Amino acid sequence: MDPARRAQWPVVLVSMPFMDIEWPSIQLGLLGAILHRHGFAVRTLHANLDFAAQIGPSYYRRLGARKARLVAEWLFSAEAFGPDAPDADGHRLLDDFAAELAYLGDGFVDWRERLLRARTVDVPAYLDRLAADPMWDGVRVVGFTSTFQQNTPSFALARRLKQRNPQLITVFGGANFDGEMGPEWIRTVPSADIAVVGEADTAFPRLLDRLVAGLPPGAEPGVVCRSGDDLVATPPAPPVRQLDDLPAPDYTEYFDRARRLDLLPRTGPSAVPIPFESSRGCWWGEKHHCTFCGLNGTTMAFRAKSPQRMADELVTQSRRYRSFRFHGVDNIVDMGYLKDLFPVLADEGVNYEIFYEVKANLSRDQVRTLARGGVNQIQPGIESLSSNVLRLMRKGTRAAQNVNLLRWARYYGVEVGWNLLWGFPGETERDYADQAALLPHLVHLQPPTAACRVWIERFSPLFTDSPTKTPEASYRYVYPATVDLGRAAYFFEYDLPGALPDRAYEALLKEFTAWTDAWSGQRRPALTFWSSPGLVQIYDTRYEGAEGTYTFEGPLADLYAACSDRPITATAVRDRLDGRLTVAQIQEAFEAFAERGLMVLDETLALALALPAGVPR
Repeated sequence: MDPARRAQWPVVLVSMPFMDIEWPSIQLGLLGAILHRHGFAVRTLHANLDFAAQIGPSYYRRLGARKARLVAEWLFSAEAFGPDAPDADGHRLLDDFAAELAYLGDGFVDWRERLLRARTVDVPAYLDRLAADPMWDGVRVVGFTSTFQQNTPSFALARRLKQRNPQLITVFGGANFDGEMGPEWIRTVPSADIAVVGEADTAFPRLLDRLVAGLPPGAEPGVVCRSGDDLVATPPAPPVRQLDDLPAPDYTEYFDRARRLDLLPRTGPSAVPIPFESSRGCWWGEKHHCTFCGLNGTTMAFRAKSPQRMADELVTQSRRYRSFRFHGVDNIVDMGYLKDLFPVLADEGVNYEIFYEVKANLSRDQVRTLARGGVNQIQPGIESLSSNVLRLMRKGTRAAQNVNLLRWARYYGVEVGWNLLWGFPGETERDYADQAALLPHLVHLQPPTAACRVWIERFSPLFTDSPTKTPEASYRYVYPATVDLGRAAYFFEYDLPGALPDRAYEALLKEFTAWTDAWSGQRRPALTFWSSPGLVQIYDTRYEGAEGTYTFEGPLADLYAACSDRPITATAVRDRLDGRLTVAQIQEAFEAFAERGLMVLDETLALALALPAGVPR
């Protein structure tokens, strides 16, 4: 198509509340760069920043938190749906979920009063101000990206804009429009004209070309739209395979807007992590889909950028935005990068700080490689410290491997974000009693961020297999009765046949709290060992008032050192010790170390818990 015709169709891409404000939207950055490459007059708008600046960043973060039910969507429901919105006066949700929402006060303001003021005063004022901005003059298409609690804020702004300009075309996409969700939203939400279901890198610019040419949009793969009283939906095209062909995301507008709203410091090094995408899909999920994971939707196939392309992109983005911090949005790191990317970054001496999602069965050498390559934060999907529960989750890891990752991450200075989950079909009370007994011995390692019951996400095996799932309860306070929530919801609740009583998790929750409390003190607990052939000393400060040193000599010392690198069997230890101890003697020693809290036993595996002394090597 003639680029001049494309340039006559101005497009604005919008990210509404409640996207995180700590970093820019990779969806806007990437699609904006793609459309610019195609010759469209495109602008991005991180409108979430405006609302955060209006109500205060701290309160904004609390409203968008997962534990707040769908209160963030409820705030915008009346503006999104007008008289069709449920909970017209706003009191039903506040009454029915009072115990869960009471923490949403703001300073000295009563939490109910603050939420009602946000819904009836802050939200309308915010939308009025946005819709009245001259930036919309001449705009032909507005694209909204929506994930988690961004739906009703996006519908509300779309409604405002279409009231002012009925000819405006609104296009929606993102995780909230994947699968059957997209068609259901287009069927029931008048302010949403078109949805792009699945990856939009190719579908969105091709859709715009059809609109520019005056052709029906519904014939484009991945597009859903209304045609009279009918709904037209064309299956998505195959996902993009060559990620190297995609441009680097453009985040200029985010930084300009955040500084203008005083959400970023005007001087000093940037604290904003730059989002990047080095891969899509999940190579583990292609083989064994974790039972509770709803990520990737219909695009599980794993694809990755080449190591050189990824290294070049990090350099380019660092220079462009004056930041050395990066946030990978990948679901799992490409293991090839451990050979071809991170060692290269280490050799170049870069000072990056990188967040990545990884699989938990990383070895010591692999953790060291990540750390030397600049990875200082990981999310490994640990989820449990019970091998039985991990098998129920299809995680492909053992409890001892999870503990080992926590050990070497601690040793090499890598932060670990992880949770303890429960509520899986087939679990037993023993699974959680054993974990509760283990936790006090792990307080020298980084504790979980949270401990809670698993929730069901659309596209997860738990969702597919559960006969009793129902949309999460707060959806009905947000969306009109015309919406089929069975098709539109992303979060679900379920009744587990043979579910354990809540008391089965009480001891684990108690030990989790004690662990986090121990890490909040001025001096964190430690368990450190020094070793030489035939001698091991272990210094233990995990238990206040019971600090002390253990000394082991001879074969026992060598046995303990042999269990430090990774989980190991008694037979393998015997071979390392050249038969100086029998398997029975080694098993007996394992039990003695475990009774002292110096070792974790996981079925056939044993793992030393102490960390080596000295400078990491």
